[in-house]
Amino acid sequence: MNRNEPVNRSKYDVDGVPPLREAVPLGLQHIFAMFLSNIAVPIIVARVVGISGKDLTVLVQSAMIMAGVATLIQCYPIWRVGAKLPIVMGSSFGFLPTNISIASGYGISGLLGATFVGGLFCAGLGFFIKPLRRFFPKVVTGTVVLTIGLSLLPTGITAMAGGSGSETFGSAKNWLVSLFVMFLVLLLNQYGKGMTKTSSILIAIIIGYLLALVLNMVEFGAVREASWFSLPQPFYFPLVFKWGAIAPMLIMFIVTAVETVGDVTAITMGGSDREPTNKELSGAILANGITSSLASMFNSLPNTSFSQNVGMISFTKMMSRYIVAVGSFFLIAAGLIPKFGATLSSLPQSVIGGASIIIFSQITLTGIGILTSEPLTDRSKVIIGLSLVFGLGLTQVPEAMVSLPDFLATLFGESAIVIACIVALVLNIIIPAEEKDSGKLNEEKAE
Repeated sequence: MNRNEPVNRSKYDVDGVPPLREAVPLGLQHIFAMFLSNIAVPIIVARVVGISGKDLTVLVQSAMIMAGVATLIQCYPIWRVGAKLPIVMGSSFGFLPTNISIASGYGISGLLGATFVGGLFCAGLGFFIKPLRRFFPKVVTGTVVLTIGLSLLPTGITAMAGGSGSETFGSAKNWLVSLFVMFLVLLLNQYGKGMTKTSSILIAIIIGYLLALVLNMVEFGAVREASWFSLPQPFYFPLVFKWGAIAPMLIMFIVTAVETVGDVTAITMGGSDREPTNKELSGAILANGITSSLASMFNSLPNTSFSQNVGMISFTKMMSRYIVAVGSFFLIAAGLIPKFGATLSSLPQSVIGGASIIIFSQITLTGIGILTSEPLTDRSKVIIGLSLVFGLGLTQVPEAMVSLPDFLATLFGESAIVIACIVALVLNIIIPAEEKDSGKLNEEKAE
């Protein structure tokens, strides 16, 4: 062997390029995991402000296309924009309460205008990640990742039972299908080999879909009504800039920047057992911001990293960004070819729920892994404990914040991640580091 010949990387490493026959099903796994959540956000916001018909179609189409574009940029950066990691982007439920509040007061154009400004602000944060990173030690990022996982568990259970608003919610059929999918994923992952093991989630979803068809649980009305081809229309909804809409969006982008730090940390720890570099974190946050501003011009809501897919990487150990990039083309196609998108959206929630609950559990375990990767001190226990208490506790008792101003109630009342993130950040700043922590920091600075 020629010594000058480069060492071959594993095809599943970050820069690995597996053959298309493997990349396509593995990429589709990522898309199935986030697809329904991605289009659910614009649909919910549209219902609140009374948008329907063609206007709703434009919002949903834009959500799919811009999620695909943002994902592609994260995988294959443009300049410094993008992490060069397998990060899947989309319209996040984390923004939903703020989106609804802004859209209710300022309309969809006011929401898109706030998204444009907020995205640029978020991109600005990405340039300062090196000096800001000292505020994100493992006790903060691990707490955020753990909160993300724990806060997603009710979403997974809801999906297993049939999905919120379903007429058959909690029915025996829904539980039969979701548990069948869950156990099939576990069976294939534990005892399968090769592509059977690595594609266990996709195979289980397909077989679960066929079972749902047999049980008459799939609706094809939207597929029949959808057109074959449609191009995105920039500025279909004009951007309107109102400070009352922009202010809460700026705060949400600060929070989502911290959440992104947690997601990127979970990806590198779960897939490669390492901390992310400053360049990766900076690129991820820059992409969050720039692609959100771009999305607003194409009638799409804020984009951020999808935690579902973070859990999938921890579960499958597939770190190849090529795989996720291949999946992004299916997202873009789903937006350009509405019939394809409608077919994907016909997947029953119970099928997705059976696979998602495993993915969400992996996010939770990744958070625990980050927190326990170094000895827990009394200081870190206080930070973790109080962050979880307020993050998860207040969201389960929202009436406890009834006397807060609407702006704060909207920001804190429905997002455990937001509250836990803020509490962890503040406590990490104000609680003095213990002596051994200070010594460790001094050693790192000396190096």
